Amino acid sequence: MKLGLISGYWGAGPPSGAEEEIAEAERLGFDSMWTSEAYGSDAFTPLAWWGSRTSRLRLGTAIAQMSARTPAATAMAAITLDHLSGGRFILGLGVSGPQVVEGWYGQPFPKPLARTREFIAIVRAIVAREGPVSFEGEHYRLPFAGGAGLGKALKSTVHPIRDLPIFLAAEGPKNVALAAEIADGWLPFWFSPKSDGYYRAALAEGFGRPGARCAAKEFEVVCSVPVVIDDDVEHAADQVRPQLALYVGGMGARGANFHYDVIARLGYEAECARIQELYLAGDRAGAMAAVPTQLVEDVALIGPPAKIRDELPAWRDTLIDVMLIRGSPPVLRTMAELVLGNPH
Repeated sequence: MKLGLISGYWGAGPPSGAEEEIAEAERLGFDSMWTSEAYGSDAFTPLAWWGSRTSRLRLGTAIAQMSARTPAATAMAAITLDHLSGGRFILGLGVSGPQVVEGWYGQPFPKPLARTREFIAIVRAIVAREGPVSFEGEHYRLPFAGGAGLGKALKSTVHPIRDLPIFLAAEGPKNVALAAEIADGWLPFWFSPKSDGYYRAALAEGFGRPGARCAAKEFEVVCSVPVVIDDDVEHAADQVRPQLALYVGGMGARGANFHYDVIARLGYEAECARIQELYLAGDRAGAMAAVPTQLVEDVALIGPPAKIRDELPAWRDTLIDVMLIRGSPPVLRTMAELVLGNPH
């Protein structure tokens, strides 16, 4: 298992200490660094800015939201970053949820799997640069049908330097299978070793489809895992509870929250219902308090280093290839020692 650094998306402003963490991650032999976006900071700009200070780390978006950009604009940004980084860029894509897609971007959410399939097909056609790109889909059309009637199929002026890797963020079994079918890697969220078999089955379905892009052995799974190193396990769990309460309770509408579904599948149906009820009622403190410590331990690595060392074998036995973590340089050094055997 490799380690990667994830900076996530910003709060009110840029996260403090990010540049020091990135420099330390590269020094420690981390595999990659990743950025995210929700409805504030974007994923590409920080990756380009911080990535320019690195020479070896792969640079990925986890995730760039598909509704935020047209397929062509996404392909342009990806090709540009891959050139500037010397072929180190990974395009991580995801659909996000209906509240963000329709509320923030003003785009329709229905049929997300079909949209994803078309979006990635266009990006791949642009990167392939085999000729002017035209596409007739249910959701995307190039050139645009209508308007001034003057649109023409075009080919990228920039020559991509390689067949750029595309990873797909997915949580539901159908979307996970789609990742195995059409992408080069999968970006899970709120993964637990307990769900390993469930996701292996979903991926296997995608790998078995006619025309699947790559074999399982060539496919990469890159997973963000919360890590809190603290001698007090409960205090450590308290650092993760706000994020779990937010995603289970508030990152989606009642009955249409994919993060809720992921946690519920782990056996926490009643707890998820309670967390969501409290969160949507405005009782965020109550929602956080309703997150059980066992749930935190199922999806995160928390506690003293010895406890984390004892729990790592269960994570190593999963399909995860790269574990993405965030934290101060001391946290990164401890995890490098535990996971990579790197004595700093």
